[in-house]
Formats: sequence, structure tokens, C-alpha cells
Amino acid sequence: MEKKSSSLTIHQKLETLIKEMVEREIQYKDAMDEFEKIFIETASRQFSGNKSKVAKAIGIHRNTLHSRAKALKIKKMI
Repeated sequence: MEKKSSSLTIHQKLETLIKEMVEREIQYKDAMDEFEKIFIETASRQFSGNKSKVAKAIGIHRNTLHSRAKALKIKKMI
């Protein structure tokens, strides 16, 4: 039950943010790139930049993490 209610909270927060972004005409690709960059940077800080731990926590391969960090110009992950 607890996980479902926290998911609902995340859903509500994202919906509010997305409505604002649509009103401001922020393009989908720009929004997704920014989300992914912030997601990876936040996970990286949580695990002190340990790529293996970050990749495991967010559910992607370490090589994918490295290539996405490079593409998104995340300096601390490269």
C-alpha cells in the first residue's frame, strides 16, 4: 500500500509539472533530455559517482549509463 500511495504522489507531481511545461510549449525531446540528465545526476550524487551502483539502482547497464552521461554532457559521470 505504501508504495502505491507514494507512486500516486509522484504521478501527481509529474502531472502538475508536465501541464506547466506544455503551457510553456517546452518540446518533448528537451523535457525528456532534461529529466534524464537530472535523474542520472541525482542518482550519481546519491551513490558518490559510483557508476556500477548508479546503473544498478536505475536499472540500466553501466555502459549505457556512461554513453547517456556522455550524450547529456554530465561531466561528473564521464
